[in-house]
Amino acid sequence: MTDSIMIGVSSCLLGEHVRYDGGHKHDRYITDTLGQYFSFLPVCPEVGCGLPIPRESMRLEGDPANPRLINGKSRMDQTDRMLAFCTVKVKELEGADLCGFIFKKDSPSSGLFRVKVYNNGAAAKSGSGLFAAAMARNFPLLPMEEEGRLNDPHLRENFIERVFSYRRWKDFLGSSPTLGKLVEFHTAHKLLMMAHSPEAYRSMGALVAHGKELPLPDLFIRYEALFMKGLTLHASTKKNTNVLQHMMGYFKKQLSTEEKAELLEVIGQYHDHLAPLLVPLTLLRHYVRKYDQQYLQGQVYLTPHPAQLMLRNHV
Repeated sequence: MTDSIMIGVSSCLLGEHVRYDGGHKHDRYITDTLGQYFSFLPVCPEVGCGLPIPRESMRLEGDPANPRLINGKSRMDQTDRMLAFCTVKVKELEGADLCGFIFKKDSPSSGLFRVKVYNNGAAAKSGSGLFAAAMARNFPLLPMEEEGRLNDPHLRENFIERVFSYRRWKDFLGSSPTLGKLVEFHTAHKLLMMAHSPEAYRSMGALVAHGKELPLPDLFIRYEALFMKGLTLHASTKKNTNVLQHMMGYFKKQLSTEEKAELLEVIGQYHDHLAPLLVPLTLLRHYVRKYDQQYLQGQVYLTPHPAQLMLRNHV
């Protein structure tokens, strides 16, 4: 499974000396931690489009919705050269089976959010790098993030959870899928989706319920869009608390008064930001095993990603 989870990464973040000054921006979290679970496909648009190392620095100028890529000193316009590369590279990446992409923040080619765009000498953080924008247009459901934002535990958890979810979906599509198998996939992801977006889960359920009315390829395309867009909404404390209480309901006949009180206490501590999500989940997982709760054993929500990534350990 691990080898099959391929994500794109800006080359400089992997320690490659491709930046305009000949340097790199090696991100140890990406290579040392995520590298245990993901394979990397490095992309440097500036080197890819034929620019040398080292090279003149560049910046975005003009209309933030359609900016030009301009050399700082010589004022050469590199826009057409970069866009030509983007067209070819994006097409090439359609066959790469990517499950995510991590971009270099602030880059005029690879920055995803709030990249500076200059207009009459004034800079507004309102743009996207030309390559990142092309990727977002061509792969609207692909999990994408910037390395700087991965320092935020909530953004990090959401991104990595979406990467693993996209891999599970792609594995489903590669397994001779049927409507019956889609029902199983949908059932297994119920609590995960409830933690992200109950509305998306209801829409997905309605789609599956009317699945016989659609050709399977159309059904899968529509389901994938709801699934991946729903996961972009963050699993909030309130929504997670509702899911934990829902899970507790499966044990109302088995748990003693003391066990119920303890479980309610740790769920309350999580709700009040006094304990990480890991604490009530560990106790619930114990009861799932102890009482052989078959339905919950099949829920992806219990282990949507490797525990070693410690994504549910933050308060």
